[in-house]
Amino acid sequence: MTPSSHASGSLSGIRVIDLTRVISGPFCTQILGDHGADVVKVEPPGRGDVVRSQGNMVNGESWYFAQFNRNKRSLTLDLRSEEGKAILHRLLEGADVLVENFRPGVLGKMGLDDDTLRERYPRLVVGRINGFGSTGPYRDRPAYDFIAQAMSGFMGVNGTADGEPMRAAPPISDMVASQNLAFGICAALVRRASTGQGDIVETALTNGLIAMMGYLAAEFFATDRVPSRTGNDHPMLYPYGLFRASDGEVAIAPSNDTMVRRFLGALDMLHLLEDERFADNPRRMANREALRKILDQVIQTRRVEEWIAHLNQAGVPCGRVHDLRETFADPQVQAQEMRLELAQASGRVPVTGFPVKLREAPASIYHPVPRLGEHTDELLAELGIEGQALASLRAGKVI
Repeated sequence: MTPSSHASGSLSGIRVIDLTRVISGPFCTQILGDHGADVVKVEPPGRGDVVRSQGNMVNGESWYFAQFNRNKRSLTLDLRSEEGKAILHRLLEGADVLVENFRPGVLGKMGLDDDTLRERYPRLVVGRINGFGSTGPYRDRPAYDFIAQAMSGFMGVNGTADGEPMRAAPPISDMVASQNLAFGICAALVRRASTGQGDIVETALTNGLIAMMGYLAAEFFATDRVPSRTGNDHPMLYPYGLFRASDGEVAIAPSNDTMVRRFLGALDMLHLLEDERFADNPRRMANREALRKILDQVIQTRRVEEWIAHLNQAGVPCGRVHDLRETFADPQVQAQEMRLELAQASGRVPVTGFPVKLREAPASIYHPVPRLGEHTDELLAELGIEGQALASLRAGKVI
């Protein structure tokens, strides 16, 4: 995908100073960049974001890093030095948003505590992600996605009843926190447009996963019973889950009595609703193992694709269980452009596409993934730092 003009994006004209690294934070600022914001990724000289050296390396580039860092410009800056801190302050003078994912208090040690930020940059929107939040007894604890999945209760409701708690494979707390923060930043920018005031926007890895508990939390609040792990079965509906066809598994999700009737009709088994064990959802839940044995005997007689065609025709939600090769080969995924290719100096790099589609101002590729410090000279020139001053900063390893 070839780069286009920032002017077309919904966030065109918004300057973001990005102090984040790894996933939570970089994914947030990438979302802002996808929608036209000018994102300046500030990285330590010499090494940069730690993810630059992780994952599969192709022609010297980390494809892991590429997944979270398109649409940014890279500036190397030693924020431990007084010169580096001074340059950061100059960047903030022209910025709309600052995003960081340090532990609480680290930014304050750089001279950027909340009071200073409010006083010096009253229009600045400060976005931050941390493990547990900046208040509470766990504020200073380190955390990664695995810890957030464990402590939020998310891991505790995933897995089978007779197995151990199970994490989700993708770094879901990082991704959800990044999306939540991007939303919060946009909300703060809308408010600033009418009040002239910036804001401090914060989310935590655990908060996003707890908010996702939805009906599981509602059930716990109502009954004071901890939800049990149900594997791929729905905790409140049956039949709803994975079923074994003759050549693989098919996901089938009739979510109400009307759909259950359609499902059983498609199986030629409407008579099961006359059985008092299966007449309504509470009784089907109480007798799910007996009903599963009956359904399995029928479903395993046909291939997955046959069931998908048959059940879709009957209006029953269903789908094949894809691996990632099958996902990205799926014509619907291709129609939604959920795989893109970035034109990097090292070659074409595939990345996932834009999940949100705006018709009038669609997300786009404005910059490929930057090399470490690729835009340092350009960005400092915008501040009037050139020539001998630039050379002096480089000699002092400030940049």
